[in-house]
Amino acid sequence: MAHQLDRIDLKILAILQEDGRVTNVELAKRVGISAPPCLRRVRHLEQEGYIIGYHADLDAQKMDFHITVFVMVGLSSQAKADLELFEKRVRNWPFVRECHMLNGEIDFILKCVAP
Repeated sequence: MAHQLDRIDLKILAILQEDGRVTNVELAKRVGISAPPCLRRVRHLEQEGYIIGYHADLDAQKMDFHITVFVMVGLSSQAKADLELFEKRVRNWPFVRECHMLNGEIDFILKCVAP
């Protein structure tokens, strides 16, 4: 059975989503519990798959990516293998920052940046 998230878990997730580098002591203070149980909760949320990673929020302008476009992609086949192959290939495209699978006429929407 899946772990039932309580108010504190949800607050921890919200804070980490805004600032993944917040210290455990600061996180505990902001959610109103002491540091040891806060760390246990974070580790449990990681182990249960609620937290799947910590990422840097990059400034595209400073990296000389001044153009952001959203590309809608329709594939000729929606077979599972073809969809997975497309996702795998997109991961290697340097200008693609996000890839989302959709339902309907459009199969994917890509967020791309360019100089």
